[in-house]
Amino acid sequence: MLKTLHTVFTRKTHDGTTERLLQYSFSYFGLYVITGFLAKYFAKVLGMGGNTYTVYNTIGGMLICNLVVVLWGWYRFKSSDHTTFLTVRMPREFFYIIPSGICTAVIIPTTTLMYVLPISVMVAMIIMRASVIIISRVIDAIQIRQGILHKTVYWEENVAVVFALAAVSIKMIYVKSGDFNFIHNAAAMTILAAYLTAYSIRIYIFNYYKNTRRKDAIYDTKGFFAVEQIASTLAILTAGALLFYSVDLGVADPKSFGFQFKDSLVNTPALWKEGVLSGLPFGFAAFFSVFLFMFKGRTATFAGLVNRVTSLVAGTVATLVVWWLIAGQKPPALEDWFGLAAIFLAIYFMGRAEQKRACELARAHEIEPEKDTGTTCAPEAGGGAGR
Repeated sequence: MLKTLHTVFTRKTHDGTTERLLQYSFSYFGLYVITGFLAKYFAKVLGMGGNTYTVYNTIGGMLICNLVVVLWGWYRFKSSDHTTFLTVRMPREFFYIIPSGICTAVIIPTTTLMYVLPISVMVAMIIMRASVIIISRVIDAIQIRQGILHKTVYWEENVAVVFALAAVSIKMIYVKSGDFNFIHNAAAMTILAAYLTAYSIRIYIFNYYKNTRRKDAIYDTKGFFAVEQIASTLAILTAGALLFYSVDLGVADPKSFGFQFKDSLVNTPALWKEGVLSGLPFGFAAFFSVFLFMFKGRTATFAGLVNRVTSLVAGTVATLVVWWLIAGQKPPALEDWFGLAAIFLAIYFMGRAEQKRACELARAHEIEPEKDTGTTCAPEAGGGAGR
C-alpha cells in the first residue's frame, strides 16, 4: 500500500492503472472539499449565497473548462473512425458526444433547481446521489444484455453498491413526511425527470464510448470531455439567453429561479469577481469527475461508485473544515458519521473489486501495470463474479 501511494503522489502513471485511478480520485476529492467549503464561506461569511453564488460560480467553472480544452488543444478529438456529415468530415463519435454535452447542459441547471424545489435539501441530495449509483448499475445490466459490455460485474461491486446506497439513505430516517409532497407538484416532477433522464443518457454514452472501443482504437477521454464541454456550454448560453430575455423583473416572482438568475446578472453583486474565481476548483473538479466516470476498463457500476463515494467522503470532510474554520457552524451530525462508516465498507469492497479488475486487465494486456508497487496478480483470477 505504501509503495502504491508513493507512486500515486510522486510519479506519472499509466492509463487505466489503479494508481492512475487513485490520482484522479484524490484530485477530485481535494477539489470537491474546496468547492464545498467555498460555497459555505461565501454564504455564511461573505453574504453571497443562493442562486447568485451559483450563477457566478458556474460561470467561473465553465470558463476554466473551456480555457483548458482550447489552450491545451483537447478540442482536437482523436478518432479512428470518421464520417462525412453535410460535407464536413468529422469523427463518428460526435453523433453521441454532442448529445452527451446537451445532457450536461440539462444536468447543471436542474441540479440547481432541485435545491429550490418544494422539497427538502436533504431529500434532493439523497435523490441525486443515489440515482447516479443506481443508474450506473442499470447501465451495466443494459449494456451486458446488448452485448456492448463484455466484462462481468463482480459481486464485490454489487455489495459496494448496497453499502453506498445505505450510506446515502441513512438520512432518510430524519426526513419528515411533508418533505415528499413534491411528488404532487408537476413542475418539481418535470425537473426531477429531466435530471434523471439526462444523467441516464449521459452515463450510457460514457460507457458506450468506452465499451465499443476496439483494442487498436484511440481512447481519447480528454477529447471527449472537450467536445462535450463545448456542446454543453453552447447549449447553456443559448438557454441562459432565452431565460434572461423571457423574464420581466417587474412582474416575476422574486422567489423563482428565473427572477434570481436575471437579477444576479442585472444587479451585479459587489463580489462577482470573487464569485467567478470560486468556480475554478468547481471547474477543475469537472475534469476528474468525467475521467472517473470514463475510467478505462472499469464497469459503469464501479466508476459510478468511485465518483459518488469520493464526493460523499469529500462532503463530510468539507463539513468538518467549515466547522473548524467558520464560527457558529455545526459539525457533521451523528447520521453523517454512520454514513461515513458505511462508505468505508463500500470502499473496502471496491478495493477488492479493483484488485481483481486490474489483474484481469493486465493479463489481457489492456493496461500496463506500474512497476515496483508491490502489487501481484495470481496466474488466473478467481471466480465469484455475477451479473
